[in-house]
Amino acid sequence: MRGILMSRIAKNPIKITKDIECSFNEGIFSVKGKLGKIEIPVNSNFNISIKEEEVQVVPLNNNNKDPNWGTTRSLISNSINGVTDGFSKTLELNGTGYRASVSGSKLKLELGYSHDINFEIPTDVKIECQKQNLIKLTSINKEKLGAAAAKIRSFRKPEPFKGKGIKYVDEYIFRKEGKKK
Repeated sequence: MRGILMSRIAKNPIKITKDIECSFNEGIFSVKGKLGKIEIPVNSNFNISIKEEEVQVVPLNNNNKDPNWGTTRSLISNSINGVTDGFSKTLELNGTGYRASVSGSKLKLELGYSHDINFEIPTDVKIECQKQNLIKLTSINKEKLGAAAAKIRSFRKPEPFKGKGIKYVDEYIFRKEGKKK
């Protein structure tokens, strides 16, 4: 017989170090670390308890069935990891003549189209191109980083025959065999 559904992730406390400042006021959790500051709105069903070395998400009522409990804990954990270590993703351009370069607040992409694509870099995301075919994105906000990387990838998704396009460095492209005569 199954008992009350409870989140396993949400019960775990989030460990913090001394150099991180956390506060929770009027439904907004803010965390400040060496890389910056992030503020997250928290669902009104939860309270955040901040102790010396840990942060915990506590449901206000004793009904542990709220599906947002684990999500809220993960968002807070990601913000703490973001201000401490930061997040990064690397994109790779595969194809003849495919190039990327950063100029000011724009990422210029040459992807085999008749025109170049100028991507406006979001405020919280830093983009650098060490090589012409590698784009490294770094940010303290995991959500904005993932959205920016997905948007850049959507300009030319990798195709399965030759593998041309923009892919994540650790991504595997399933290859198809071409036509047979």
